[in-house]
Amino acid sequence: MSDPILTVNDVSLAFGGVKALTDVSFAVERGSVFSIIGPNGAGKTSMLNSVSGRYRPQKGQIIFDGQDVTHLRPNDRADLGMGRTFQNLALFGHMSVLDNIMVGRHHLMKNNWLTGPLYWASPAQKEELAHRREVEEIIDFLDITHVRKSVAGTLSYGLRKRVELARAIALKPKLILLDEPMAGMNLEEKEDMARYILDLNEEFGITVVMIEHDMGVVMDISHEVMVLDFGKKLITGLPDEVMANEHVKRAYLGLEDDSIVEEAS
Repeated sequence: MSDPILTVNDVSLAFGGVKALTDVSFAVERGSVFSIIGPNGAGKTSMLNSVSGRYRPQKGQIIFDGQDVTHLRPNDRADLGMGRTFQNLALFGHMSVLDNIMVGRHHLMKNNWLTGPLYWASPAQKEELAHRREVEEIIDFLDITHVRKSVAGTLSYGLRKRVELARAIALKPKLILLDEPMAGMNLEEKEDMARYILDLNEEFGITVVMIEHDMGVVMDISHEVMVLDFGKKLITGLPDEVMANEHVKRAYLGLEDDSIVEEAS
């Protein structure tokens, strides 16, 4: 791997006597789509929480863009260019779509409590307008212009997922962590979300680390796949290689033949 943007070395995480992760190591190449798969309880979200800073591993090292971030807080990792969406939506349901996305720009704003009260006579007004322009571009990119002023909590599940993605993009991340971005979506919504993720990766150059259960999506858009089982890494490799692995079929898919590969393709 020539240029990893994220390197995880021997990370172990436990909650009391329960081991969520055990000596997990992997690297994510800059500009790639890296998928993490595995059965429920395999440690996938625990890994994303460790990378994003929500959890503090008892052992191991996490290096992001050449910097050791193992002991940094989540907001410090966001400042370095790490974005995140959640399996359970974390939007402000009473706020508009536009305001929810503007929250993602907060850490990029330079004005503070001293200059803020002088809004009309300080650079604060120009700064807010510049951020709003960027937010409007994100709204247009994700095709949510028609709901930009709507209250987020009133939207359909698929649209709220898109708004959460928009807020993560608003951080201007180098790396975005997506926790089951297509969970609960119908086929059309999944196809749209897959297209947005590909465009983020290919047009904006954002590296994507994604947890996803839909094997068709994983096979179609991933450059590399890692399988976790009971908190341990089974294998990392190209999608076809991973799906053809006998251990993966037995431990994760429960199959002894190639039917899953044919189904996923």
